[in-house]
Amino acid sequence: MSWKDNEDLNYLMLSGIQHFRFCPRQWALIHVEQQWAENVLTIEGQHVHEKADQPFLREKRGKKLIVRAMPIRSHNLRTSGICDVVEFHEHKDGVPLHGEIGTYLPIPVEYKRGKPKKGEEDIVQLVAQAMCLEEMLLCDIPYAYLFYDEIKRRVKVEIHDEMKDEVRSLFKQMHHYFDRRHTPKVKTGKHCASCSLQNLCLPELMSSIKVRRYMERYL
Repeated sequence: MSWKDNEDLNYLMLSGIQHFRFCPRQWALIHVEQQWAENVLTIEGQHVHEKADQPFLREKRGKKLIVRAMPIRSHNLRTSGICDVVEFHEHKDGVPLHGEIGTYLPIPVEYKRGKPKKGEEDIVQLVAQAMCLEEMLLCDIPYAYLFYDEIKRRVKVEIHDEMKDEVRSLFKQMHHYFDRRHTPKVKTGKHCASCSLQNLCLPELMSSIKVRRYMERYL
């Protein structure tokens, strides 16, 4: 199966799970309705990823092989995407790699702007990447890393079955909404203030009165 076939199978963008975990309505506005708006947070995020997204760059450092902008996919989750960085560490329980001696354990590293978040939107995206790599390479990935630009260091994330179950559940919901082309109602909260789609979503309006009532009053 070619990568282009994924679109025909309604594969979802893997990065969308971060949006969905943050706010299902935000995800739907972007991935179902194809709307997008930039704020300073999204621009900073793009700048951080430019440092990591150097396609086809492969670097060997001792017993570690570093691959940047690696395409990944999962038929089980019906998703595809790009890993910022995958480090292949020489390991007895790893997998063989073309052109390399020995076996290597793949460890995804996702680059993020800012600092670690209170929510788990970054974590579910990282776990989804690990699940894709496990399916592709037939291996088990015990941990992965999130690199935060503001603190300039990595945060190690231990991967457990409960995390994988949540990722499966989130993708199931995402496919359900996507297949129906449905945009969920807004659930307002403090997170709305940092949302790049706030002006498109209009959370204050949606949470206070129904659109029909608003239009009737306006007219």
